[in-house]
Amino acid sequence: MSRRAVVTGGAGFIGAYLVKRLVRDGWSVGVVDTMVRGSQSRLSDVEDEIELFTADVRDEAAMTAAVKGADVVFHLAAINGTENFYTRPELVLDVGIRGAIAAVNGCRTAGVPDLVVASTAEVYQTPSVVPTPEDIPLMLPNSINPRYSYGGSKIASELIAMNYGKDHFRQLQIFRPHNVYGPDMGWKHVLPQFLLRAAAALEASGGAAAAFPIQGDGSETRAFCYADDIVDGIMTMYENGGHREIYHIGNDEEISIRRLVEVVGETLGGDLDIQPGPATEGGTPRRCPDISKMRAIGYEPKVKLADGVKRTADWYMEHRQLTPENELL
Repeated sequence: MSRRAVVTGGAGFIGAYLVKRLVRDGWSVGVVDTMVRGSQSRLSDVEDEIELFTADVRDEAAMTAAVKGADVVFHLAAINGTENFYTRPELVLDVGIRGAIAAVNGCRTAGVPDLVVASTAEVYQTPSVVPTPEDIPLMLPNSINPRYSYGGSKIASELIAMNYGKDHFRQLQIFRPHNVYGPDMGWKHVLPQFLLRAAAALEASGGAAAAFPIQGDGSETRAFCYADDIVDGIMTMYENGGHREIYHIGNDEEISIRRLVEVVGETLGGDLDIQPGPATEGGTPRRCPDISKMRAIGYEPKVKLADGVKRTADWYMEHRQLTPENELL
């Protein structure tokens, strides 16, 4: 008899990659998603092999019904996307905090033994140590900037999971993914917007170097991790990790935003003239995880950035007609 997993936010970016991995590994899989930000098209390859619950993750009764009989619930549902943090902070907080309470209580009521909760690197905002281990203090610089609505909701979610669920789970784990990317990741993230803006600029330049404005001077760094590697990390953590533990899942190869733009240009076959601009308030100068805790239980990211960007670019160039009209404004 196969094990059963339920994934909240299973039609989201990471969620869909996780759902397809679980199906491939022989799990019985349920998906909870309202399709507000998720897309059923992401699950088209496995739609006949999953059970879909179009329930709101904030609805505790619906969550209890959806997770009944599960061996593990992977709680990934959230309102992600940097643009949303600024423009829809109330929704980000509502789904993040009320969703976490409903998910944990639903699992408790239904007797689900294992719970895995997705957090974020945003809980540190500007980390005091880079590469960043899991045990440094979490940070909310202020409550005025809506940029922190997402990181704040995830700090609250971690507290909810660890405390509401303290005595109710056989295994409770939290993972903090760092700068995940890949095909079909949505339109409100840095890499897709870079790819689409760069493609349009290069086409308009007629072979000359294309002007490419950026926020800040490009010295900011990130460590990007391909979606397949993130999912491999989630499953490695679940199978090999400990109870009431927190893990960073990501890649520790740090790259500057300026260099990322250059990789985008190289991938698209053109020269981009980087034009620095004002930095966004609330941005983080450096972000790179210490993944030694994950390495100790058998995890190692495999996809190199150039390869991952190529795969991502191929998908976005093929699906450019799907870009929302206002997405690049």
